[in-house]
Amino acid sequence: MHTSPHVRNLRRQSTRPEQLLWSALRNRRLEGLKFRRQHAIGPYIADFACIERRLIVELDGASHDIDYMRDRRRDAWLGSQGYRVIRFSNDDLRSSFEGVVEAIRQALAQAS
Repeated sequence: MHTSPHVRNLRRQSTRPEQLLWSALRNRRLEGLKFRRQHAIGPYIADFACIERRLIVELDGASHDIDYMRDRRRDAWLGSQGYRVIRFSNDDLRSSFEGVVEAIRQALAQAS
């Protein structure tokens, strides 16, 4: 699989919350399903994607509060391609890591 320099750079520069969530998703650790990190889908790059269940998990920092319309357009496009996007803030992850993982688990179950 070809990985663009931009995607490789995003992976190298992942934030602490992204690293923490990736530790729970990688190597089929969640429900035995494969997640991809910084995965290109059309013109967008998903933070985490489970292709099998067509679920995208986004972790949002403060910049997403400013440009929420961009996120809405992006989510609409991804939805038109059959993906469900769920979003968590970095603060959600910091305050309730297990709650975020459980919400992802529930979304995966709904997508089966």
